[in-house]
Amino acid sequence: MFSNPTAVTFIGYLILMVLVGVFAYYYTRNYADFILGGRSLGGFVTALSVGASDMSGWLLMGLPGAVFLYGISQSWIAIGLIIGSWFNWKLVAARLRVYTEKAHNSLTLPDYLSHRFEDKKNVLRIIAAAVILIFFTIYCASGVVAGARLFENTFQMDYQTALIVGAAATILYVFIGGFLAVSWTDTIQASIMCIALIVTPIAVMMDAGGFTATTERVAAISPSMLNMMEGHTVLGVISLLAWGLGYFGQPHILVRFMAAKSIKVIPNARRVGTLWMLFCLAGAVAVGFFGSAYFSMHPDTAGLVKENHERVFIVLSSLLFNPWIAGLLMSAILAAVMSTLSCQLLVCSSTLTQDFYRTYLRPNASQRELVWIGRTMVLAISVVAVWLASDPTSLVLSLVSYAWAGFAAAFGPVILISLWWKRMTKTGALAGMVIGAATVLIWNHFAWFGIYEIIPGFLFATIGIIVGSLLDKAPSESITKTFDAVDAEVKSLS
Repeated sequence: MFSNPTAVTFIGYLILMVLVGVFAYYYTRNYADFILGGRSLGGFVTALSVGASDMSGWLLMGLPGAVFLYGISQSWIAIGLIIGSWFNWKLVAARLRVYTEKAHNSLTLPDYLSHRFEDKKNVLRIIAAAVILIFFTIYCASGVVAGARLFENTFQMDYQTALIVGAAATILYVFIGGFLAVSWTDTIQASIMCIALIVTPIAVMMDAGGFTATTERVAAISPSMLNMMEGHTVLGVISLLAWGLGYFGQPHILVRFMAAKSIKVIPNARRVGTLWMLFCLAGAVAVGFFGSAYFSMHPDTAGLVKENHERVFIVLSSLLFNPWIAGLLMSAILAAVMSTLSCQLLVCSSTLTQDFYRTYLRPNASQRELVWIGRTMVLAISVVAVWLASDPTSLVLSLVSYAWAGFAAAFGPVILISLWWKRMTKTGALAGMVIGAATVLIWNHFAWFGIYEIIPGFLFATIGIIVGSLLDKAPSESITKTFDAVDAEVKSLS
């Protein structure tokens, strides 16, 4: 193992992540530090941690693989994600940061919804927490499977051993350092991903004789690979672009906005985050696009990606760079998997601790007790995720394919409208969550009109919120006063 430069690089990377967790431990003084970093993140860390927590192994494997096979027509999702992410920064980030602090210093999304609408019966909290736990536990299991596959291929381990080893490193630094460890490691991981996705396609172009020569080689394979509409209808393109709507409802992304030092850092964070996404997604598309040219030039290597086109980034890294550099670039895949898994583990932990344990069992628990309960919940969710991942063919893991849409429809309109419409009520929020989630589940099953379920889910949830709120009595004076205070503070600093 230690004679393999790639293996040595992987091990060094894992050790670095754990050391960051140990370092973060000394900055974690109370429960708010453990699950929200004490709202202390600067603009740069906020931006990159949002990006890293968002992009999983799909960025370095799924997207390049799809472009490798079918051409740039597969980049519509990437375009939709960039647009959606920018609007999320613009419409949600600053207001959510201020509102969660003014609404009794809310530490989780269920906490925010409960205080925003003065839901003394905690109906919104229970439903929101249940949705988060169910979908994120499945998400975590998917991340554990991806990590296990990576360790299995890199170290020639059997799957069960790779499963434990791959999960252990991520669990360890989340357990030790909490939110700060997750955010700081996300920043490192986001940087590695971006560098890898810039360097690799440039190396391919240099090998092929430049941009024009490489593009001509792709066109020679099939002119359709340069056609953005190849294989798509207008309705299909709209469905792909609609992936961007998902950002408004993803708890692991929204919590990063809540943790920012102040709304003054948001504009710069938005610029950094958007640039990061542009470079990474464009790089991922370029890896697949130019990769097809490379393997047409070197047919003796084409067999390396014939069985699994999603290996195009891995194979290009190993062929174009010396083993040490290749190991660093391949660590980008591990970074993508670990960054997403770590933030999902922490969101589940904070939901169990804040929205169940602290709310119902121990309202007066000490800060030390809550921190250790949070750490215990990290382990508990990890055990369940590893158990689900022990069978990588489990049908449970297929739910991940529309969990993004489920979060988008259940939480997206609720969060967005709650930040901008004073007249919204608890009944409207409840209707939006239930209708949004139900629409996604039903639409996905019947696949009507070939439209991605996120579109009707988001639309019907929005209608449910408006109708439910207008049929309900007007919000109390204290609710409207808090809304006005948030609105005034955001406008004063914008």
